[in-house]
Amino acid sequence: MQSQVKQRLSVLREEINYHLHRYHVLDEPVISDSKFDQLFDELLSIERQNPDLIIPESPSQRVGAAPLSQFDKVLHLKPMLSLEKSTTETELSDWIERCVARLGVEGKMSFVCEPKIDGVAVSLMYRDGVLERAATRGDGETGENITNNIRTLKSVPLSINREECPPLLEVRGEVYMEKSKFELFNRNALSMSEKPLVNPRNAAAGSLRQLDSEI
Repeated sequence: MQSQVKQRLSVLREEINYHLHRYHVLDEPVISDSKFDQLFDELLSIERQNPDLIIPESPSQRVGAAPLSQFDKVLHLKPMLSLEKSTTETELSDWIERCVARLGVEGKMSFVCEPKIDGVAVSLMYRDGVLERAATRGDGETGENITNNIRTLKSVPLSINREECPPLLEVRGEVYMEKSKFELFNRNALSMSEKPLVNPRNAAAGSLRQLDSEI
């Protein structure tokens, strides 16, 4: 009986994670909200009846943790460097020359340009496929442990297929707030006579640095 419960929990967690990814990352849901709720409710029900089978990477564990008094410091395995700006033609030309010299390119180089997402740089550390900790960039050498807050983001997987990743995997990227969500937040805030957010980047940064992850 216990083995059947474990197997059902494993199936539910895998299926729920799949649909969370489809919805929050790909924006391509393949089931209705009510069907998803049924799967999630079943997961919660089984875990309530079998609390010893709850694991940290379960989709049910994205709730806020107890408020912190401060963030612990995290020493990055490798420095998290920031991008430099080129604001003049001379600076851009110098940068291209450095690229050519370092890469040993002969002739002209080709470039691909894309908009930069203006968010907050974070590091996600997965050990044996399970999210172990999340940290801000900080000064590049040392950041702040924001694991509790990152765990509340449904677009961030709490676990990865162990067969598809190395024993230790670090993922770096940007946490950002979409402009449409920013505008919606401010409309709601103003309707309740609350202070609106200044800009999306500051909103994302402020959210990640909440000591109470339920906020």
